[in-house]
Amino acid sequence: MTPASRDEIARFIDQGRGIVPADLVIKGVRLLDVVTGAITPTDIAVCGDRIVGTHATYEGATEIDGAGLFAVPGFIDTHLHVESSLVTPLEFDRCVLPHGVTTAICDPHEIANVLGTEGIRYFQACARHTLMDLRVQLSSCVPATRFETAGAELTAADLMALRGDPSGIGLAEFMNFPGVLFKDAGCLDKLAAFSGGHIDGHAPLLSGRDLNGYIAAGIRTEHEATTLEEGREKLAKGMNVLIREGSVSKDLHALIPLIDANTSAYLAFCTDDRNPLDIAEEGHLDYMIRTAIANGAPLHHVYRVASLSAANAFGLVDRGLIAPGRRADIVLVDDLAQCSVRQVIAAGRPVTPALFATRGSVPAVGLDSVKAARTEAGTFRIPSNRTATRVIGVVPGRIITEDLSMELPIAGGAKQVDLVQDAVKVAVVERHGRSGNIGRGFVHGFGMQRGAIASSVGHDSHNICVVGVDDADMAVAVNRLIELRGGFVVAEGGEVTAELALPVAGLMSDRSFEEVHDALVVLRRAAKALGVVLPEPFLQVAFLPLPVIPHLKITDFGLFDVNRFELIEG
Repeated sequence: MTPASRDEIARFIDQGRGIVPADLVIKGVRLLDVVTGAITPTDIAVCGDRIVGTHATYEGATEIDGAGLFAVPGFIDTHLHVESSLVTPLEFDRCVLPHGVTTAICDPHEIANVLGTEGIRYFQACARHTLMDLRVQLSSCVPATRFETAGAELTAADLMALRGDPSGIGLAEFMNFPGVLFKDAGCLDKLAAFSGGHIDGHAPLLSGRDLNGYIAAGIRTEHEATTLEEGREKLAKGMNVLIREGSVSKDLHALIPLIDANTSAYLAFCTDDRNPLDIAEEGHLDYMIRTAIANGAPLHHVYRVASLSAANAFGLVDRGLIAPGRRADIVLVDDLAQCSVRQVIAAGRPVTPALFATRGSVPAVGLDSVKAARTEAGTFRIPSNRTATRVIGVVPGRIITEDLSMELPIAGGAKQVDLVQDAVKVAVVERHGRSGNIGRGFVHGFGMQRGAIASSVGHDSHNICVVGVDDADMAVAVNRLIELRGGFVVAEGGEVTAELALPVAGLMSDRSFEEVHDALVVLRRAAKALGVVLPEPFLQVAFLPLPVIPHLKITDFGLFDVNRFELIEG
């Protein structure tokens, strides 16, 4: 909340005491106490952006009939990349706030890897206009590693220059955990610059004494826990575990047993990467809440994880409870178990389409960020006379990949795809105009029988990643992406069969989330027509170049062994 003046504090006191009508009153609602689990019929009085009265009756200048509804604190998504919603922050606000997400803590890591400080400043500017409270962390790993070509590099000094914006909390996910453990100079500079403040973690599969060393550097949260054993170790070592359910990384079901009376104070929910298709079909944090409850997690502890525990983990002491003095972020639902959202109040304002229309606007950035040279079929030839091949193994619902070994056929002095083994080509084409690199390899798990799919969303450096059976179709898909200034493309038989333009830094659409949703439906259908079996093929493609997630990945430099943290031959 913004600091209050003497006159505003006087108004809070008078409206809380009921001496004068409150600005807004929710009448006769059933209030869920996320601390005790009690459900109490009450009015809720709001003055400006804060709650001033509960457990009493009130009169208000504006009144909402809460009969038959339950009031719960606004939900807090503790770690996400707005860019992965494929829309701008203002459209993300319009897409997600009606699902009850009143605070979103984002890492603008994707746009920062393309545009550097310009990208972060764009997000900070957008945060001044969103109805939800969009918090913008400072991206700690740009680039994530030295084994890929990014569009920018941010030093500790660059990040310090961005510090102090009202949207900020601290340093975003420290993805380069090997750099932390081996005391990379740049990593130590950033950790020292933000020491004593909030630093988010990112340490998949890290355990034992290495995990101790990582946490000892001052890192406090973790959203990469994917098993109960991993989650429990990280809780035991003092980390706040952020349970994730995105469009690709789906860890919720595995971690629901963590949620109980002893641990709920140290857990939170996050989506990390979730697109408008999944939001429309399933929901956002509301989906996580109802799913956790349906699978046996205690109801009020689930709502605590979604609100108060999340707020406490990030030092947001002004929210997370429906209580006097707290920020008036309130969600009204007609069924607690189903988390069926009927009305959202954000900072004391009932959320309506008309309210969204009152926001300001921010000019788009990075509209010419795709600077790759055009490709041809021969670009994707992989010369070799050796059949033994290391192949990236995709695991549906995971961004962790396998390191597989296959014998692939050779023809004309080059390795070939093998549809029987489901081994198709993957290539990463540098798109920032810096190196012109192209990394080539093979991937298993797509089920693709023909054609190609390509994406300019390629975590974390966001080069163009293309997966295909046919070299000519791979070239068609990549070249169309260049023409679109970024996006997703499906190609078959030398023709583009579906596409979505993402011209804002090659990551986000300049259209509405509804239009993006409709385009994704067509893209998914076109990908399935190629034989693709993955539920979310485009974000799965986007995670193939992520060299900080085990085990085998690919960058524009080539195949990358994450466990050994080095480039390898295929």
